[in-house]
Amino acid sequence: MSARAKDEVTEVLAENLFKKYPTAEKLAKAKPKQVIPIIRSIGFYNAKAKNVIGASKMLVEKFDSKVPDTLEQLIELPGVGRKVANCVLVYSFGKDAIPVDIHVHRISNRLGWVKTKTPEETEQKLMTLIPQKHWQVVNDTIVAHGKTICKPITPQCSKCPVEKYCKKVGVVKRG
Repeated sequence: MSARAKDEVTEVLAENLFKKYPTAEKLAKAKPKQVIPIIRSIGFYNAKAKNVIGASKMLVEKFDSKVPDTLEQLIELPGVGRKVANCVLVYSFGKDAIPVDIHVHRISNRLGWVKTKTPEETEQKLMTLIPQKHWQVVNDTIVAHGKTICKPITPQCSKCPVEKYCKKVGVVKRG
C-alpha cells in the first residue's frame, strides 16, 4: 500500500487493516469491497485492495502463510516492487538492502553520486558505491533529509549540512 503514499498514512491504514484481518488467511478470504473502506484514504485504493488480497492469497498458497525473506520471492507478490521488497528485507528481517524511494533517487542524483533515470538503476549504482554495512543508515538518512530539507521543488539548500558537497543537479533557482 505504500506506493505513492506517505509513510504515516500507510502505517495507520495497515494497522486498521490488520486489526480487521489479523492473518494472511483471513485477508485472503476478504473481498475488495470489504477492504476498500479501510484503505479508501490512500490513492489507487481499488488496485491496492486487490493487490493486498492477492498477496495474502499467495502467502497462504505458496509460502505457507509466511512472509518470504528473499527479494526474488517478495517481488512475486502482487503489488510488491523492489522498494517495498527491500523495505521488508531491511525492517522485518534485518537484511542489508537499499529501499530506493523517490527521495533516495532524487537526492542521489542531485548530489551527483549517480546519474540514473529510475529508482532501480539508482539502487544498483548505490550498492556499488556505498559499503553494504552502511546501506540502511544511508537510506534512512537520505529519506529523512528528503522529507525535511532536500525537497523536490524547493530544496532548502541554505539549511543543508552537505550543501558544499552537492552538485545540485536539477536544482533550479527560484525567485
